[in-house]
This record gives sequence, C-alpha cells and structure tokens, in this order.
Amino acid sequence: MKKKIYYAASIRGGRQDAFLYRRMIEKLKQHHQVLTEEAGNIFLCTDEQKHEYEAEIYQRGMDRLQESDLIIAECTNASIGVGYELCLGEQLKKEIHVFYDQSRSNLSVMILGNKHCKIHPYNGEKDLMSKLDDLLVAIG
Repeated sequence: MKKKIYYAASIRGGRQDAFLYRRMIEKLKQHHQVLTEEAGNIFLCTDEQKHEYEAEIYQRGMDRLQESDLIIAECTNASIGVGYELCLGEQLKKEIHVFYDQSRSNLSVMILGNKHCKIHPYNGEKDLMSKLDDLLVAIG
C-alpha cells in the first residue's frame, strides 16, 4: 500500500542540496506518494515564495502534515522550519525518519536525543541512497 510521505528539507535555510532533495524525492515517488514535492524543485528560491502569503504556505504545510503517514527529513542544512515540522510531526504521532550527512553536519541534540525520531546518518550520496533503499523496504 502506498504511503503518503511528508518530505522535509531546507528551503529558506539554504538550497545548496536541492539536487539531492530532488533525487531523494524521485526515489521515494517510485514506491509512495510524496506530498511535498516542491522541496525538490531545484528552481525554487525564497524570492518565489514572496508571491504566496506566508499564512497560505503555513496552512498548506499543516494540512499535508496531518494527511501524511510518515515524515522523511533531510537535515544536513539546519532549518528552523524543518525543526518545527518535526516537532509537529511528533505531536501528531507520525513516524519520523531523519537523514543527515555526518561528514558535513552536526545534527542538533534536540533531534539526536529524541527517541521518536529514527536517525539515519550517512556519508555521501551513495550511502544515503543505500539507506533510503533500506528504509523503503522496511516501510513497505
């Protein structure tokens, strides 16, 4: 059965990994529905979001979080928004999987210490995709 995935990644916190986000989303879409494909839009920039009202962006995100079966977050780039989404996901009792490149980033202890989050450290894209494949097998 296809699951509805809320994919979370840095938007205003930095887009240097946008290509990686897109590849992750494409892999996830082979098996499940990704509710937040725009996170992988390599042309998305914060200026484009000025055309939408912040309240609409917020409400759309909240609706999708409610609808999702699980959250997959790429957290190499620190993002207040992603942290907020993870906190809300925990409150909603969503299954949460956090990926981060441990060779490039130190994940916040607020996430590392949270037993509700399943942490998937990786070293480079090849390792990430292997771990993502393992997760896809585990979630069905």
